Amino acid sequence: MTALPERSVLVERHLAAAGVDTRIRVLPDSARTAPEAAAAIGCEVAAIANSLVFLADGEPVLVMTSGGHRADLTTVARSIGASEVVMAPASVVREATGQAIGGVAPAGHPQRLRTYIDEALTEHTEIWAAAGHPHTVMPLTFADLRALTGGEVVTVA
Repeated sequence: MTALPERSVLVERHLAAAGVDTRIRVLPDSARTAPEAAAAIGCEVAAIANSLVFLADGEPVLVMTSGGHRADLTTVARSIGASEVVMAPASVVREATGQAIGGVAPAGHPQRLRTYIDEALTEHTEIWAAAGHPHTVMPLTFADLRALTGGEVVTVA
């Protein structure tokens, strides 16, 4: 796969609109998990920015977490001021983002999602996020991620 998938082209447009200068990379194999992505890219697992969709009091929200740890739902709920936070089912992820689990980018969604960013990602000069497809990734700085998403920095673990 050398050409960008349709969903990644849409992400690329969102990057340009946000003034984020990066290049989407197409990987030969799937990078659906943080360890797979880190191995393919050659970076630390903690530098992978996982895009997780949760239901916070029934509303889909995007939480960008470091691949170095698991998000704790109680901590996430407390950090974002929600009574209840649960993982969104695949159908909700697809509807809210237009993308499949394993390839959800921080942007390129049909409508802007309320977004939260794991404070642990500030520890990395370069972070890597999915780019709309399980075979595409993109390098970002923490500032790029904030500019792209308008996300609020929170504790997730």
